[in-house]
Amino acid sequence: MVRGRLWRRSNPALSDNVRAGLVAELMDARRIIGSAGRTGDTEAIAAARTRVHAAKVALGERGPVWWDDGAPDLNRHMARKTPYADWFASLDLSAAHSFSNGSAG
Repeated sequence: MVRGRLWRRSNPALSDNVRAGLVAELMDARRIIGSAGRTGDTEAIAAARTRVHAAKVALGERGPVWWDDGAPDLNRHMARKTPYADWFASLDLSAAHSFSNGSAG
């Protein structure tokens, strides 16, 4: 969850080696987007975005769901507007907020 929004996690059935390779591919493509953005290379940006999407689909973060229990895909939904609203309301987010602002310690 990021800022109250649910995000789909990677498929936990992936082996550590497969996951590591896909994450490395994802991060490499993201680095290319950054460097190509600084130079204005729109073709490289488009190609790297395609690689990002492919890595995220392979990780299970996008595309068809990897679970088989019939639960809906609530990716990118606000937690307070989902069946997880009560759970979300029960979280103590003040500690996470303090930490993210660098004031915890």
